[in-house]
Amino acid sequence: MGAEQMSFAASIGVEVKGDVWSCVEIPGSAEFLGTGKTVRIDARIDDVVLENVGAMVTGAGGHMVSLNAKVRKALGKGIGDTVEVTIVRR
Repeated sequence: MGAEQMSFAASIGVEVKGDVWSCVEIPGSAEFLGTGKTVRIDARIDDVVLENVGAMVTGAGGHMVSLNAKVRKALGKGIGDTVEVTIVRR
């Protein structure tokens, strides 16, 4: 992973319009990514590498990365579990 990266621990699960989505929220993302819009990033969630994925806006000024069923299965984790996350600006 490249030089412009950040790492943090996060729980899987972001509330969006009353529902909990299987995503991880990126703290301080607007400042780190330089925008409040959806952007492409590379990410490592525990030991699972995600390349060129969208960091979607949360609606509260931040960004989140969606973890689909295949990724959650590879992680062996679900909503409420904590993961170690590293993101890299593209």
